[in-house]
Amino acid sequence: MRVAEHPEHSAIDLDVSKVDLLLDVDQKPDLVPGLLLSFQHVFAMFGATILVPLILGMPVSVALFASGLGTLIYQVATQFKVPVYLGSSFAYITAMATAIEAMDGKVDAAQTGIFFVGLIYVLIAGIVSVVGTKWIDRLLPPIVIGPMIIVIGLGLANSAVTSAGFVADADWRNIVVAIVTFLIAAFINTNGKGFIKIIPFLFAIIGGYIVAIFLGLVDFTPVLEAKWFELPGFYLPFATGGAFKSYSFYFGPEMLAILPIAVVTIAEHIGDHTVLGQITGRQFLKNPGLQRTLIGDGVATAVSAIIGGPANTTYGENTGVIGMTRVASVSVIRNAAFIAIVFSFFGKFTALISTIPNAVLGGMSILLYGVIASNGLKVLIERQVDFGQVRNLIIASSMLVLGLGGAVLDLGPLTLSGTALCAIVGVVLNLILPAAKD
Repeated sequence: MRVAEHPEHSAIDLDVSKVDLLLDVDQKPDLVPGLLLSFQHVFAMFGATILVPLILGMPVSVALFASGLGTLIYQVATQFKVPVYLGSSFAYITAMATAIEAMDGKVDAAQTGIFFVGLIYVLIAGIVSVVGTKWIDRLLPPIVIGPMIIVIGLGLANSAVTSAGFVADADWRNIVVAIVTFLIAAFINTNGKGFIKIIPFLFAIIGGYIVAIFLGLVDFTPVLEAKWFELPGFYLPFATGGAFKSYSFYFGPEMLAILPIAVVTIAEHIGDHTVLGQITGRQFLKNPGLQRTLIGDGVATAVSAIIGGPANTTYGENTGVIGMTRVASVSVIRNAAFIAIVFSFFGKFTALISTIPNAVLGGMSILLYGVIASNGLKVLIERQVDFGQVRNLIIASSMLVLGLGGAVLDLGPLTLSGTALCAIVGVVLNLILPAAKD
């Protein structure tokens, strides 16, 4: 990648010609290799995408369907220019669970809130289309972008480590499976040849899964009990019966409490697209533009809410796959979305994938999340951020400590933490701290 002559240049001002991708955004692989690459993305997102509905007591099949449909909606909105996969958002779990509990198990408030969150995204997109994106360069210089990307990656580290079994009193079998999965992915990435080199996570998941079976960590009971074919358990507003459950729009305080979280997820949206831009050498926040990415994410979330699914969000797991494989093809992501939709109708396939132990996903995630964080370091290095300047040192250190230290700022209906909090702190410090004098 091109090194900026001035460190003040935007971290998203990248040179596409200098990025070493095997397949660029607009390129397509052959049919069979392409399908394998798409399956790799499905496996990467599957565990987290179905975990959200499991926590909330919602149908897994609907979340899977919504993730595929939402990704297709996003691709249309962004003119098929951004290799993003959308999956279930964790940011809204607490608020949705509270709303469901307050309404004695009914999803009316939760789904209404998520629907209007999607509309908030569209509203902000309209504002961005009017004011433009020049403000991005001002608010998000490399000294803010770099630490923010690091926090996005390392903020997920605890999840990866816990899933991998590296905790107190852990079952040694989980650790063995995680290590095997990690090593398969690492060795294929470093020593693989030809096409095998770009599907390391597919081999890693299969290899880890086989080891997990031999160690007795896989229970096939859900597969045996599942039906071959069944419609996803959609919740539809004002449904009159039949195969689908119904809910009504609800505008009480339980719903309103969900809306402020959109501020947090929009900040994460910008951060995730910046990470992907760094990996691919594209300026996605400028082309196709932040307004289009927000519309895609927002409409996908609103549609998911309509059919009874959780909020959608860009998935770091899939961004990590792109970073490791150097395959940024939108067609691969698009086909992964179609596969997810098909899987949502086949109970046995969904059940089979859900039997993949957390240790397998954890071993893979250690690598994926680390790649994201490393791209934050790359921003700081390649943009020649001068840490001899105390100003830069203060901004970066504050963002890292707050973002990774579990800091929480409770503002009543709005709670800031993690990526959103560190991003806001970085932006504010960058604006108020005086620049170094020449």
